[in-house]
Amino acid sequence: MIVGAGVIGICCAYYLLRRGQRVTVIEAREIAGAASKGNAGSIAPGHEPINRPGQIWQAFKWMFSSTSPLYIASRPDIALARWLWSFHRHCRHEFCDESMRLLGPMGHRSAQLYDEITETENLDCNYQKGGYYSIFRTRKGLDGAKRQAEVIAELGYAPEILSGHAVRDREPALAEDVIGAVRYPESSWCDPQRFVLQLAERVVQLGGVIRDHTPVRALAVEQGRVRGVHTATDTAEADTVLLATGAETPRLLAGTGYRLPLQPAKGYHRQYTGGSGVPKLNLPCVLGEAYVFCTPIGDALRLAGTLEFSGFNLEMRTERLEQLSRAAQAYFREVDLPAPTSQWCGQRPCLPDGLPAIGWVPGFQGLAIATGHAMMGLTLGPVTGELVAQLLLDGATQLDLSLVRPDRF
Repeated sequence: MIVGAGVIGICCAYYLLRRGQRVTVIEAREIAGAASKGNAGSIAPGHEPINRPGQIWQAFKWMFSSTSPLYIASRPDIALARWLWSFHRHCRHEFCDESMRLLGPMGHRSAQLYDEITETENLDCNYQKGGYYSIFRTRKGLDGAKRQAEVIAELGYAPEILSGHAVRDREPALAEDVIGAVRYPESSWCDPQRFVLQLAERVVQLGGVIRDHTPVRALAVEQGRVRGVHTATDTAEADTVLLATGAETPRLLAGTGYRLPLQPAKGYHRQYTGGSGVPKLNLPCVLGEAYVFCTPIGDALRLAGTLEFSGFNLEMRTERLEQLSRAAQAYFREVDLPAPTSQWCGQRPCLPDGLPAIGWVPGFQGLAIATGHAMMGLTLGPVTGELVAQLLLDGATQLDLSLVRPDRF
């Protein structure tokens, strides 16, 4: 039984079904209704975790400004204070290098699996390849991106350094003060909601059962073993329960006594139908200093980004949305954005070391989790599904998952 029908839960269901298992997915809302619905749509293998070296000092400059890429709402919150301290401790070159030795291979494998899934299952989700540009207006930002490029180049990726003139030749919508860019050719993009919805259809075709609009109230535990879940209407039994519940995972773990130090980080998007005044892009672009992702999805342009630590809520802050629009106006020429056709916010599940938690929950038989992917959920969805299937059915995985074991906390 998988709790959660976002990209992680549906990918796990798909690969377990491909291994011949009986699978039921339970979702409190609609399929792909949370972070999988409105994220940037970026599949970015080789992307570093959020706690890059030096990030904490930039975070301190930003954290109390509601119009910055990172915002922390002022409130008494001991758990968040502990999380921030642990985040600070992990912002080290040594830890980042160690993390990338896992995330690099995971990214390569996930990219392969995206190609396989979209072709084999004939998914119509606007899946496109070609990479993305990380573009910069400052020498400091570009130099930092070049250092990151050197790190992932050692892991088999091929980032391309471009001058301002060169990237404008490829993306004429860019403003004159863009001084350079890094292209990440292994990346791709898609409509994330359509990807999850269509893969969910394949899950059902393979014999899986999906119960949406079915909130799970608690785990069903008997003598230290999880036997299923208590929903709002019944008790659903299973040999194994996998929590792929994103930012809501700590709530469902509360009854076990196991504390997962996960914080919800709110992300936003604004989407515009293409036309006069809306930048036309050939490839997605990350606006480097603003941390805003610009993705062409069909005939629309999606602006997505920001991290907001304000507790578990879906309050839409206008100033956070406006930050996305202002970033586009700064990095592109002749921008005159119309009224957005879509505005959204959702909760990203973030652990303080920037890595997900994938594996068995300590102290309870039959309970596993796959959560905490932060801004890498879509990127790592397929490889997480494959690894979870290996872990649950074989007891071992092709990649060493010791860095992402839940009991590391």
